[in-house]
Amino acid sequence: MGINCPTMANEKTGERACSSNKGIAAFCTPKQFERLEGIMVPMRVAAGGFLFWEGDETENIYYIRSGRIKLRKSTEDGKEYILSILQAGDLICEFPGGQTPLPCGCTAEVTENAEIGVITQHELESLIRNDGDLALSFMNWMAYSHRVTQSKFRDLLLFGKPGALASTLIRLSNSFGVVETYGIRIDMKLTHAELADFIGATRESVNRMLNEFKEKEILDFRYGKIIIRSLKALQEICHCNTCPTCPKEICRI
Repeated sequence: MGINCPTMANEKTGERACSSNKGIAAFCTPKQFERLEGIMVPMRVAAGGFLFWEGDETENIYYIRSGRIKLRKSTEDGKEYILSILQAGDLICEFPGGQTPLPCGCTAEVTENAEIGVITQHELESLIRNDGDLALSFMNWMAYSHRVTQSKFRDLLLFGKPGALASTLIRLSNSFGVVETYGIRIDMKLTHAELADFIGATRESVNRMLNEFKEKEILDFRYGKIIIRSLKALQEICHCNTCPTCPKEICRI
């Protein structure tokens, strides 16, 4: 069974499935982004480190130059959920604005050696206050970020755990997928427990669903990585609107 996705039929193998990472730079002009870079303080964080913890107070935002950052949230009973996995080009904005500091709503864990540009709230507010066009670009980026979050909640809540898992796999393929002759390889290793943390399920139930997907030749596994053999089948499970109705820059992890 092939990839079964018309939008990828002409892709060369070994290439990213799509350029879905629409970071802050995509909303700015080159000059605007140059101004943003001008107030960034460089920082390197090794894999296993943290930018901040849930409950911390921070007045910084973080631009990811390279590496990957996992955002996760814990509940009162100790269960953890993975909110997102961010990559180069993404911006992590946890400060609330205004005069009253609020605790961070999640933990930012570095999963792959990262180079970060740190921007303080004061410097960003000063820059935006003096550049109305940049302020508008920042508002457009925030609106886009909210659409990504809303689309995740829609898929997680409306179509049960199989739909939530199918949606998560599609989003992972859009963010980290590489087109190969045998399907779309998700270019990162994920445990069944981590997939369960994306959708609020148990590891055992995710293991069962993945085995069912494999039996139906929807998925395969090679060298510890997930291979999507039929994207269309996953779209049907989660009642996904196909591109361009649902743009891939919105359908991302």
